Amino acid sequence: MKEFFSYGYKVDGYDVRVINEREARAAAGILFALGFLSLMNSVMLGNSVFSKWFITFFMIDFIIRVIKPQYSFSMLVGRMFVQNQIPEYVGASQKRFAWMIGVVLAIPMFYYLVIDPVMNPIKIVICIICLVLLISESAFSICFGCKLFNIFKKQKATHCPGGVCEIQIKDEAQKFNILQKIIVIFVLLFTIIGLYSFSVNTPNHSFVVKMMKTKFISNDALYEQELNKEFGDDDLD
Repeated sequence: MKEFFSYGYKVDGYDVRVINEREARAAAGILFALGFLSLMNSVMLGNSVFSKWFITFFMIDFIIRVIKPQYSFSMLVGRMFVQNQIPEYVGASQKRFAWMIGVVLAIPMFYYLVIDPVMNPIKIVICIICLVLLISESAFSICFGCKLFNIFKKQKATHCPGGVCEIQIKDEAQKFNILQKIIVIFVLLFTIIGLYSFSVNTPNHSFVVKMMKTKFISNDALYEQELNKEFGDDDLD
């Protein structure tokens, strides 16, 4: 009974209880895919039905993770895909702390989207934050909550994803030369410009697009777009 209420797994060779990082990353990838589809469905189609189901699932799943991750829905599905891979164990305490942040983000999302639906940018911002955290964990094995753990907890985290708690010196393959830095900066700028272009040229089919246009482009540009929409380009020539 004592083992049942213990958090994480006791594994030989580890001085703390641990979680299988491969399983956690797989679960994060699954949630990111569902969350991204949910956001796109709301933004592009203006339909929040899928989003309501997803945020309910997300909130319950993270509450279970904080209590007993062995029974988390997404973690069990993730285990199904990685069960034949060698486990990569990380400290359970910092993962629990990170998942508690997920619960804190999920509760207001659940309220504003399911209980009392309100059209405001707060839930969009929270949703984007959740997606960033999920893709960071699934694609790059970066656990921001684990980094915050070291700030707020006296006992520092050990056995972090990718060994970031223990690594001191980077190998040559981990460093950037000048050309590589230029390429990364170019890709990031290209992505930002593409997203901006998308936001100002997409028709106003949803609250989010209308809000983005109001925030990011001038009144003259908005007026010109409305004229083009009403009269067509040929009538303006």
